[in-house]
Amino acid sequence: MAGYGWISFTTDYGTFDGFVAACHGSVARIAPDVRVIDVTHHVPPADVARGAAVLAQTAPHLPASVHLAVVDPGVGTARRGVVLTTPNGLLVGPDNGLLIWAAEALGGITAAHELANKDWTLGSVSRTFHGRDVFAPAAARLALGAAPQEAGPSVDPADLTRLPDPGVTIGDGWIEAEVLTVDRFGNVQLAAEGSALSGLGSELLINGGVRARRGTTFADVNVGELLVFADSADRVAIAVNNGRAVVLLSVVPGDTVRITAR
Repeated sequence: MAGYGWISFTTDYGTFDGFVAACHGSVARIAPDVRVIDVTHHVPPADVARGAAVLAQTAPHLPASVHLAVVDPGVGTARRGVVLTTPNGLLVGPDNGLLIWAAEALGGITAAHELANKDWTLGSVSRTFHGRDVFAPAAARLALGAAPQEAGPSVDPADLTRLPDPGVTIGDGWIEAEVLTVDRFGNVQLAAEGSALSGLGSELLINGGVRARRGTTFADVNVGELLVFADSADRVAIAVNNGRAVVLLSVVPGDTVRITAR
């Protein structure tokens, strides 16, 4: 196989310790000429859904890559590592739902393999750091052109662990949707697609009492006012011009937000 010139890398490791650097080192020891794109290492600890959402919304905008993702609260348990094949890249990480949304965004899973080839690891495998010892070396080998089937036995895609689909309900003049993510600016992203806004007017109510206005960019509302818009991932989102919508609405991922025409 021709391989890939890029590995994308997404984790909850943070950047205050040496975890990310150690994984970069594992890649460099095997594939020194492959370039690594750090998507983020600030997924909230063990927040698999947040990691899945960030990866799914980013991967389609990257060059064809091996996508290495590690948000792995089950590290060292019986959970398996997997390699997922899609029409537009490979994904490597734990089988805990982290990779599925990104795989679907890259065209769907065409094959899946358990990451079980012990010859692909680097040295002894730590029970608490599979990112360094298992996943990063596998991503490097795949980037160099190793076939996914060399990773281990085939897995039926239907048997992969999947996260629950976030709830979205759309009615006549209203939307109810789960909070999918909150970004560092305090913008609240919902699970509903941006097209769901087409049935609403410009003047809106959030959760029955908070006034908001529909627009396309932050300056469409005055400073301190709420904006409802389709964000860069084409999801319904809520922002405050020069403020933090998450504070004003007091929501967290998984909460349900209702938007109605006013």
